[in-house]
Amino acid sequence: MIIDVALDPLNSPGGRSVIDAVTRVDVHHHIIPPFYRDLLSKAGIADAGGRALPDWSPDAALELMDLLGIATAIVSVSTPGTRFLSGPADAAGLARRLNDFAASLAAGHPGRFGCFATLPMPDTGASAAEARRALDELGADGVVLLANYRGAYLGSGGQDELWQTLDDRHAVVFVHPTELPGPAVDGIPPFAADFLLDTSRAAFLLVRNGIVRRYPNIRFILSHAGGFVPYASHRMALAIEWETGRTSPDVLEDFRGFYFDTALSSSPAALPTLLAFARPGHVLFGSDWPFVPGAGGQYFADGLDTTLDPDTLTAVNSSNATALFPRLAQQP
Repeated sequence: MIIDVALDPLNSPGGRSVIDAVTRVDVHHHIIPPFYRDLLSKAGIADAGGRALPDWSPDAALELMDLLGIATAIVSVSTPGTRFLSGPADAAGLARRLNDFAASLAAGHPGRFGCFATLPMPDTGASAAEARRALDELGADGVVLLANYRGAYLGSGGQDELWQTLDDRHAVVFVHPTELPGPAVDGIPPFAADFLLDTSRAAFLLVRNGIVRRYPNIRFILSHAGGFVPYASHRMALAIEWETGRTSPDVLEDFRGFYFDTALSSSPAALPTLLAFARPGHVLFGSDWPFVPGAGGQYFADGLDTTLDPDTLTAVNSSNATALFPRLAQQP
């Protein structure tokens, strides 16, 4: 989603600027390869989440990264991924092409980029196969999954082959929202509110249906501070308790086991709730570039720089990510 935020940095006595911020690892950073844009255009798709697709190039990405103090960006393809293609073979072919592109981008800029592999969901067999290729052969840092695929949410039935493949590899899964399986409401672009609900629905089902317990080696990152999860976690835990008989504290521990990125969420309203809820080490920096342009990225990065104490800032900006992705700690 593109957010046009005029740069209006949050004021605090510390007054640190984003330029002076410590080095960051960005886990929510998108790419729009030219061939992918062309395929979307041919399918009549010119937006994502209700906003026009922004321009993208490696040089522009690096410029933004330098502006925000980002050392490494782990790139991913945003919605719609491959889900706009009705043919399973076409979706699998596009996923391979996108993943080869992302791996080449990372190889061509050592240390600056990593990648989350796109999978051709809802075909779980083909997705498991592409996950094996991307993780084992291309060296992907994890995979990106949309919260729902034509109404089939993550955590629904029939996905065990993929979860087992990812669990066997101790994979990181970046969960990104997409349009809800229903019509948008006039005047409410999907990115503004629906995306938060979409992520929350997936998180609910991953916990409710026991995926996070049965596949404990998978590390899930929820976009945009988890949608409504931190704010509504106790309410959701009660719903699961009443339905399943599990205790609310037990359910809450599963919700707290997710990782959360700060994209569009390091505001005075959202950040305190996220930090109060998430486990230590589970909050990661995210920019959401290029869907959030430079001024918006600076605004939300300043929300971290001017609010957090130095140790917490270092953890969110970098050390939590290097613990999750150990290869990053080995880079010069």
